[in-house]
Amino acid sequence: MATVDTLVLAGGEVHDFHGCGQAISDALVQTDEFALTYVEENLNVLLAPHLTPFDLLIFYYTLGEITDAQKNGLLNWLAAGKAFVGVHSAAVSFCACPEYRAMLGRDFVSHPPYRQYQVSVVDPEHPITKDLVEFTVTDEQYILDYDPRVQVLCSALYQGQAVPVAWLKPWGDGHVFYLALGHDEPACRDEHFQLLLQRGARHVGQSQISQA
Repeated sequence: MATVDTLVLAGGEVHDFHGCGQAISDALVQTDEFALTYVEENLNVLLAPHLTPFDLLIFYYTLGEITDAQKNGLLNWLAAGKAFVGVHSAAVSFCACPEYRAMLGRDFVSHPPYRQYQVSVVDPEHPITKDLVEFTVTDEQYILDYDPRVQVLCSALYQGQAVPVAWLKPWGDGHVFYLALGHDEPACRDEHFQLLLQRGARHVGQSQISQA
């Protein structure tokens, strides 16, 4: 299996992006499948020349604003056949940018208090979720208004309604995986979070390489 050249970008407000970014990096290093570059806070890595060497971007960022040059660098890179993994707060990044929101496939609505809740596997045959059953996490559940065309892999109930926890979607020739778990470092070190992150990154990253 080819090694995936991977950029992990962590930053923004509210969340412990440093602790979460380190936990995400540690999870990926365990598999020996990803050649990692780790960056904090610098959104200029999204500019076209800086993204070119990478096959996969793992994105843990909260709020903030994205310039047109950064947005175009990211979205054009991805649409050309690259891979993007958005984790938790990626769903509340760049709220004023409709193109970014469309790429990820969501609009953030709210979240209940940090608590323990159950996650259900919607597609147990997919490589990302294969052989997984229902599991419990202690995390912050994001309630999202999402694009109904996304491929939902996991969900969790909120007020009697199933809300997506993990999904896949295309962006041009590129591949997007979103994982709503991961509010803080302990949540990012949860075994189920790390397994879904590893498998999701592998799935979209290797899909990019196989089409190259």
